[in-house]
Amino acid sequence: MTPLVLIPGMMCDARLFSPQIAALSGQRDLLLASLAHHGSIEAMAQAILQTAPQRFALCGLSMGGIVAMEILRQAPQRVDRIALLDTNPLAEREEVKQRRLPQMQAVRAGRLAEVMRDEMKPNYLAPGPQRQDVLDLCMEMALGLGSQVFLSQSRALMDRPDQTATLAQASLPALVLCGRQDVLCPLERHELMAELISSCRLEVIEDAGHLPTLEQPIETTAALVRWLEA
Repeated sequence: MTPLVLIPGMMCDARLFSPQIAALSGQRDLLLASLAHHGSIEAMAQAILQTAPQRFALCGLSMGGIVAMEILRQAPQRVDRIALLDTNPLAEREEVKQRRLPQMQAVRAGRLAEVMRDEMKPNYLAPGPQRQDVLDLCMEMALGLGSQVFLSQSRALMDRPDQTATLAQASLPALVLCGRQDVLCPLERHELMAELISSCRLEVIEDAGHLPTLEQPIETTAALVRWLEA
């Protein structure tokens, strides 16, 4: 059975996929990638390719999806299938880059927790009874990774390439999935990706925002299983 490589989003670790790991670990080999040690999307993709199996299924969420698209660009022959969750195939807009600069300045000044609490976490999730628990986990992951990872990941996102041509050339089983209430990577971005990929299924998870793996884990895992078994 094809191994599955999971790539988490910005300032997240493997716990972003903890419900999926619990559900899938008995069925196939899972490899959990880290984005903590490199300063560009290209370098992150290269590092994952160096340790990944020769051929694998690939799933990335948010920044992880951006890296997954770069892996597909660099080594399409090695990717058996791809799942892109709550992500964006476009290069970063100038106004978004400008918003990152004061965040990075604050983090350099030792205010990572403040930036995560006031500027990033409020945009992550849909309302719901588990919202605070998920937000607490997001903060725990971010503080565990630390300020230098925030800065390097921010720079990588600012300089990321446009991947629309990569997706247009792709011919593999693909899942594009997002939370209905994702304001960071809205539905229209996922509709674009689904249109670009020739064999793609678009799934929208209700009552979820940017992190459906944690907000609606049962529905998200079921969508991933359908994709893996297609």
